Amino acid sequence: MEHKGKDLLPLTGEKVEVDGIYVDEDGHEQHLHRGQHFPADVVLGTSEWKMTEYAFDNHHEGRTDERLIPKEDDKNKMGKITHPRRHLKTGDR
Repeated sequence: MEHKGKDLLPLTGEKVEVDGIYVDEDGHEQHLHRGQHFPADVVLGTSEWKMTEYAFDNHHEGRTDERLIPKEDDKNKMGKITHPRRHLKTGDR
């Protein structure tokens, strides 16, 4: 079985299969979503597109989730890990 067409880059007019940032032959970047069609280049017309980066729908903004930060005034510590070695029994060695 041959892998016909697997090594070819997508052309203008073809459907985008994976969300990401694509670059055309002239070096213009486009953020394209799955289901869209690859646009034509203003200068070149029909162009090949190459994916340079995947697009991730990520809610993370570089901060720790507030629910994971221990609170000083939290009176209900039952069931919460307050120390990394809490699960170890100190006298059973």
